[in-house]
Amino acid sequence: MAEQRNQVVKPLETASAEDMQLDDMEPPHVSGKLQGTSEDIMHMNTLGREQETIRMFTRKSMVGFGSSLIVTWETILTNSSAIITNGAELSSMAATSGGQYHWVSEIAPSRAQRYLSYLTGWLCIAGWQGGITGIGMLVATVIQGLITLSNPDYVAQGWHGTLITIGIVTLCALFNSYGARQLPLVESCLALLHFCGLFVIIIILWTLAPRNNAHDAFLQIHNGGGWNSAGLSFMVGLYPLTVSLNGFDSQVHMSEETQDAHRAMPQSIMWSTYVNGFLGLIMPDCQAVTLIFTMGDLDAILQTRTGYPFIQIFYNVTKSKVGTTLMTVIIILPLIGSVIACIATASRQIWSFARDEGIPGSRAIRYVPTRWSVPLNAILVSWTICVLLALINIGSATALNAILALGTGSILGSYIISISCVTLRRLNGETLPPHEWSLGRWGLPINLAALCWLLPIFIFIQFPGATPTTAANMNFSSLLIGAVVLFATCYYIVIGRKLYVSPKERVHRSDGLAEMRTPAVARSVNGRSMRST
Repeated sequence: MAEQRNQVVKPLETASAEDMQLDDMEPPHVSGKLQGTSEDIMHMNTLGREQETIRMFTRKSMVGFGSSLIVTWETILTNSSAIITNGAELSSMAATSGGQYHWVSEIAPSRAQRYLSYLTGWLCIAGWQGGITGIGMLVATVIQGLITLSNPDYVAQGWHGTLITIGIVTLCALFNSYGARQLPLVESCLALLHFCGLFVIIIILWTLAPRNNAHDAFLQIHNGGGWNSAGLSFMVGLYPLTVSLNGFDSQVHMSEETQDAHRAMPQSIMWSTYVNGFLGLIMPDCQAVTLIFTMGDLDAILQTRTGYPFIQIFYNVTKSKVGTTLMTVIIILPLIGSVIACIATASRQIWSFARDEGIPGSRAIRYVPTRWSVPLNAILVSWTICVLLALINIGSATALNAILALGTGSILGSYIISISCVTLRRLNGETLPPHEWSLGRWGLPINLAALCWLLPIFIFIQFPGATPTTAANMNFSSLLIGAVVLFATCYYIVIGRKLYVSPKERVHRSDGLAEMRTPAVARSVNGRSMRST
């Protein structure tokens, strides 16, 4: 044991994969080409990680994966690009499933890095676990809207939506467990449908729909939230668009299953930006204009029994329930792809945090069966959390909506912490960990621009959707985010600080400035914190 421990503590002296002492490392779960490139192996050992999952994604398929979860043609390119480029640079520093909490552990001020890393990990858990329920419930309620359209006697009930959500999430979880190797192909196909579907819907609407007059289309303002100004109403209404930013974050947490990840991740993140940004630029000129010219009476479609104005617009245009259903299916299928991607992302994130003893039950959650090379227990935990959250909808839709808003708010909070740490490091003139994809001299301005966008959005997504505010329409997400922060802090003080192994403690950079790990860290890396069993 003493000899083995000394081998682990010994720093690596060179940066090349060929010269690394791979024979001194523990036998990997995954071998051969499934481990990725030689540089993937080098980077995993640099980060002190064992390759336990299969690297099945390429640059192109990862673009499809992220785009399927972005699943919006209204990507706010000019506003979100600063945030996205920050994520691309950070992913190049450490291409690991941990994402934000790993980055924070390496770049945060030394006095606070362990706690901030731990808190960021909990925010990511809250964000992604709530996200599964949110997208699953969205698909379920759209299906209920189609049922209402086809059967006027049908009355949508909360428990109906809950059961449909559980069914959808169960199927998606099974696919993530037993069909995981087909994930790149399926997500790429659904992303293609997502892109092509935009043009199909635009063509149908322009061909069949009657036209509104230009005055009403461009000059009429509808403030449905009852806010005092159109500007405030606009800012509060940005919440649905911020959800699309989660798509870029999803790619980060799949790093350990991507070939040549330290290069592929920033490239796929930026290509997702370009592709969806191109469609985002088309939207104002095509689909947005199409909708305002073809939607008919605004008040009528807002009061639709289906619950979704776009379903009513489709029906008003086609005059056909079958045609409306087919057009809506073009939207539903990519949304189901989003559920699949969300489960994959959430399970990898919680699995990664469990490897570092960040949550209760870490020993079981981090287990990866060698036969499957998929974190099955983490997928099961994510499915269970989703089912429990979906059950809330039976008793209170308001409580469920608060949990769903918690998801987006938590992810934004994790990026605020990450980018703030990078900004502070640059302001202090400190170096960043080695990375191939760099913002260069534009790093600090882009960091500041991202914070200037994130902070106001983080505040406005806590606002209720409409006034006057009542218990039924109140947005309780700020209360829940505060509860997550309080719980994570208390748990860290009582238990977490004794068990949690910060990712930085595992890292041994092989660029000539290798960091010597302490014997205590060597024990944790060589023992229970590094293993899956």
